[in-house]
Amino acid sequence: MSSKLGNSVKLGVMTLAIMNVTAVVSLRGLPAEAEYGLSSAFYYLFAAIVFLIPTSFVAAELASMFQDKQGGVFRWVGEAFGKRIGFLAIWLQWVESTIWYPTVLTFGAVSLAFIGTDSAKDMSLASNKIYTLAVVLIIYWVATFISLKGLGWVSKVAKIGGLVGTIIPAGLLIILAIIYLVSGGTSQMDFGGNFFPDIARLDNLVLASGIFLFYAGMEMSGVHVQDMEKPSRDYPRAVFIGAAMTVAIFVLGTFSLGIIIPQKDINLTQSLLVGFDNYLQYIHASWFAPIIAIALAFGVLAGVLTWVSGPSKGLFAVGKAGYLPPLMQKTNKIGVQKNILLIQGAMVTILSLLFVIMPSVQSFYQILSQLTVLLYLIMYLLMFAAAIYLRYNMKSYPRPFRIGSKGNGLMWIVSGVGFLGSLLAFVLSFIPPAQIAIGSNAVWYSVLFIGCIIVVIIPFIIYSMRKPEWEDKAATFEPFHWEEKEK
Repeated sequence: MSSKLGNSVKLGVMTLAIMNVTAVVSLRGLPAEAEYGLSSAFYYLFAAIVFLIPTSFVAAELASMFQDKQGGVFRWVGEAFGKRIGFLAIWLQWVESTIWYPTVLTFGAVSLAFIGTDSAKDMSLASNKIYTLAVVLIIYWVATFISLKGLGWVSKVAKIGGLVGTIIPAGLLIILAIIYLVSGGTSQMDFGGNFFPDIARLDNLVLASGIFLFYAGMEMSGVHVQDMEKPSRDYPRAVFIGAAMTVAIFVLGTFSLGIIIPQKDINLTQSLLVGFDNYLQYIHASWFAPIIAIALAFGVLAGVLTWVSGPSKGLFAVGKAGYLPPLMQKTNKIGVQKNILLIQGAMVTILSLLFVIMPSVQSFYQILSQLTVLLYLIMYLLMFAAAIYLRYNMKSYPRPFRIGSKGNGLMWIVSGVGFLGSLLAFVLSFIPPAQIAIGSNAVWYSVLFIGCIIVVIIPFIIYSMRKPEWEDKAATFEPFHWEEKEK
């Protein structure tokens, strides 16, 4: 659907660029890339070129085409490949966010563990699987309960969550690194190392494939293409500026951690907090560390409060059009999708219990992050393929924002690069990382392969079981273009 702000209000280039940065940037993944030292910059730039920018442009064209029709990615993919595949796409978008919750809340639990003043005890608590599991489940279910009560006040929290919990801490981390180096501190990162990575060993590239998840979500900005004065000129500018800002924050933030923490000591869940602790100790301001921990935790919690109900709304709208059984269409008194949220909560709880079989908190964190990447990338592969297909199947359909003024060559290049980049990251995500002790390879492969297969099969089963009475007659869901042709 269109998200127009009204005729009198238009988004400027910098406004949309900053909105993109706020929506995408999260600091929780920096330690994973700090493992790579100087070559991490290569991965960030590579992923931006082959994924971040293509996603933004393709989503902008698709969003502008169907700005007045419901469905989001269900509409985009369904117009190209039919309802069944469209339902798979929006299902994956919902499920990947459901799997994402335990990983982001794990980071939140670690942040809360560092509120204390004894760093040794804080690190011990952050490594405790029972503590982490308890915090993840408590916070998630509290967030779900709040969502069921309505999200009016939650939106106010979310507005400052990105600023207080992400942008300000990122800037502070970079400033602390500069102060450290200028004052004579010794860098733990070898800036004389190789910018280009060693691709001879594929297991060295697995953590890098997680960068695609860092950049995921840029398709959301496509809905704002019509909110700009001159979208054909201003939207590409906003995308490039936002991408540059995003890459700069990630690269400089990653370097900042690598400067203060030896590569062998980097921990995926703790190193961001440890990095802040080390810098603050260096400038004799350790008293400020608990404030940073609270700010980071607040940023995580604010994001989760927003996302607990966000992706489920799209699935709910499609479900009321007859694609989900009545059980999953139930709402509470104020219209919140009650049963979908409860089912989502049950899935989060089951996934969180993987703590008991994984050898460590960070191995659990990594395997769920990889599963999230795999599922989200399937959706992106469908989106890129749909964009190319619709250039031929709906060639005369209005495109307020179009990739390339004439012909389809530029669309093939942009979508083709995005598709191949996503496919490469998808393949790499199955390989166990060399940097992390994941325990049994059998468990690693089983969770990823079986997880993907089960998640992909479920929407096809639901689709094949749908009945006419599933459709809510009060729901207004515009038909696909090929349905109108058939009529």
